[in-house]
Order: sequence, then C-alpha cells, then structure tokens
Amino acid sequence: MNAGKSPLFLKALALSVSGILGTVTAFIIVSGIEAVIGGQGFSFFSSVWNPNAGHFGILPMIHASVLLAVSSLCVGWLLSLGCCCVMNGLAPKYIADAMMMILTVMTAMPTVVYGFAAVFLLVPVIREAFGGSGFCWLSAGMILALQSVPTMTLVMDASVRSLSSQTRITAETLGMTPAQHLCRVVLPSSSKALLSSAILGLGRCAGDALLPVMLAGNAVRFASSPLDSMRTLTAHISLVLSSDIGGGEHLSLLLSGALLLAFCGTVSIISGSIIRRRKHEA
Repeated sequence: MNAGKSPLFLKALALSVSGILGTVTAFIIVSGIEAVIGGQGFSFFSSVWNPNAGHFGILPMIHASVLLAVSSLCVGWLLSLGCCCVMNGLAPKYIADAMMMILTVMTAMPTVVYGFAAVFLLVPVIREAFGGSGFCWLSAGMILALQSVPTMTLVMDASVRSLSSQTRITAETLGMTPAQHLCRVVLPSSSKALLSSAILGLGRCAGDALLPVMLAGNAVRFASSPLDSMRTLTAHISLVLSSDIGGGEHLSLLLSGALLLAFCGTVSIISGSIIRRRKHEA
C-alpha cells in the first residue's frame, strides 16, 4: 500500500460523513427559509408569543439564547482559565492532580445530573436569598457555566502543558518563577487554544436544551435581571417537539433550528478567520 495515500475505506467514510452533515445542514437551512416564507414573512421576529391569537414571535427567545450563552461563557471561560493555571504551575502537584481528576469525572456526568442537582440545591438557595421562584437566568447561567468548565479547561490544558514543557528549561535559565513562566510566556503563546476553548464553550452554552428547560423558567419575555425567567431557542424546540402540533408553532421550531445553526456557524467562521490572521501575522 502506498503510504502517501489514504485507504479507500477512509475516503469513503469521510465522504459519507460529509454527505450526511451537508444533508442535515441543507435541511435545516431550507426548513428555516420555508418557515419564513410560509409564516407571513418576518412576523416570527416580533416580540409577541401568543399561539391562541396567532402570534408566534420568537424574538424574546433569540434574546434569551444570546444573553444566556454569552453570560455563561464569560463566567465559565474565566473559571476554566483559573483551573488551567492551577494545574500548570500555580498550585502544588497534588492539588493539580486532584483538580484534573475532578474535571475528568465532570466530563462524564450527564447533563440531567447537573440540572437535577441544581433544582434541589441551587434553586432553593437563590429563592431564599433573592426571592422569586429561583428558576431564572441566574440559575441556568451558573449551571451552564459549570457544565462547560471541564471541556474548556481540558482544551486549554492540552496546549498550555505542551508549550510549558517546551519552554520550561529556558524560563528556568532566565530565572523565571513557574507563575511568571505561565503568565508571561505560556499563556500569550496559547491564544489560539484559549480562543478555541471559548468557541467550544459558546457552542455548548448556546446549544444546550435540557438545562434551560429545567432551570430558566421558560417564560417568553425579555429578561432584564438575572432573576427573571426566560425561554431560549433550544428550550422552545424541546417544548414544541413534546406536543403534537403544527401550524405557526411548528414553523417557529424550524426557524429556531436554522437560527441556532446560523449563530454557531457564524461564530466558528469568525473565530477561524481570527486564528488564521494571527497565524499569518506570526
């Protein structure tokens, strides 16, 4: 077999996977366009959701999805960066090893476990401390941030650990402490991995459906406070799919899926262009 060529079955497998992904993507996009055309133009982008009166505006859900995803990412990314730093020079080895073990276990925990624990532990605390039902933007955002931490931390750690091993001897020769080496050399050189982890975390926060359904309250409204309830696009899809309905509600589901795909695709394209630009500048 020629070492320079890939086996035929690998090419066939890659082509099959690409075809399936392309078909799914095309279906979602076409469905979204069909929803706009068949749903009285852009009426779905209104702020009123009242199926009984024929109003199917999903603008509050778009607002909730962006708000929850971005806020969760900000908190989760900072926590992930802190965990990565602890595991790479800012803490004793036994603490770093214990944190790695905890994060590895967290990656295997089902989403429903996070939601179930939050319903009985976090929601009552928020209810007692701040009032309201406890099922709100704050509850969902905190658990979404926590859920995204293991994945983002492990992505950061892989790059930071590799660069650290390559530059440790030089840094020690220059008299740098482990903290100085990490903050002045390793982290600036790991900007691509830090950005990639943020994009991955944003995708997870924006695409999760179970936690918003369980914790965000599912009220169709524009949340102006962390204690306000909200309904995201993913929660809307889950709730609509749970009932056998059609018409405007079904079309709003198709449009929600297309918007989520467009959002994640746009973020990926922008991040890819930033990474390529930095690579060329380097």
